[in-house]
Amino acid sequence: MKLGILSRGPRLYSTTRLLEAAQERGHEVRVVNYLRCFMNITSHRPQVISGGQPLHFDAIIPRIGASHTFYGCAVVRQFEMMGVLALNGSTSITRSRDKLRCLQILARDGVGLPVTGFAHSPKDVDGVIDTVGGAPLVVKLLEGTQGVGVVLAETRKAAESVIGAFRQLDANILVQEFIGEARGADIRAFVVGNKVVAAMMRQAPEGEFRSNLHRGGSAQKVRLTPEERAVATRATKLMGLSVAGVDMLRSNHGPVVMEVNASPGLEGIEAATGRDVAGAIIEYAERRLAKAPRGGSVEG
Repeated sequence: MKLGILSRGPRLYSTTRLLEAAQERGHEVRVVNYLRCFMNITSHRPQVISGGQPLHFDAIIPRIGASHTFYGCAVVRQFEMMGVLALNGSTSITRSRDKLRCLQILARDGVGLPVTGFAHSPKDVDGVIDTVGGAPLVVKLLEGTQGVGVVLAETRKAAESVIGAFRQLDANILVQEFIGEARGADIRAFVVGNKVVAAMMRQAPEGEFRSNLHRGGSAQKVRLTPEERAVATRATKLMGLSVAGVDMLRSNHGPVVMEVNASPGLEGIEAATGRDVAGAIIEYAERRLAKAPRGGSVEG
């Protein structure tokens, strides 16, 4: 298999692990900086070009950064036009990156979520706060990642101030109920295909409610309930993804999904669980490439 890993960081843990796992299985693999690619958009011979040479792959693994979703997905889409199998398709990546759209799709199909409000006008702040049950509540920037742009407002006045400040910056925000019973812990279920291959519980440090490892949280292996496994795989399928990190909280009314990540990191989950997640991704690519006809992308 000729495999391309689309990544801006060739030395990042996730990229190097995927590279090593593919090479161990005898594949020809190359890491490509998708921002240094350009495209020849034509009906008969679409091309993706890097370093002056057209790229030819059987399959690609997109590792598209959140800040470069538009261009990264354009490159993925171009490969799809060429008949290359994309482990996560361009449409699915775009869909999952739009937090509001992601939550709307999950809600439409009955997946458990925190009560969430969204509004445009500052005049509707009181209505949005009441919708989620009042303070304490969580305010989130739609464009935020790794816990950045996520604020816990413990009082109504604090919530009004935070929402007002974000709206003055013309930022799009979500307002969500605060799941206090989670006690600063969340679950990351790593889904490959239709199977959870690893799961960890992340715990926020003292005085913090965000459990992201980038913000000092700790992680350990966790055993999921059958319901949590079902929710994780269902959320991944609804997004149309083949590889995803599904973040959930354990609430009093069952697991609630916080986010579906199309480019989940491997370092934390492999360290916490001891699982060869990179190998599972490469093996899944092998199976899908063997089954799929030429001329389409892999989604779901």
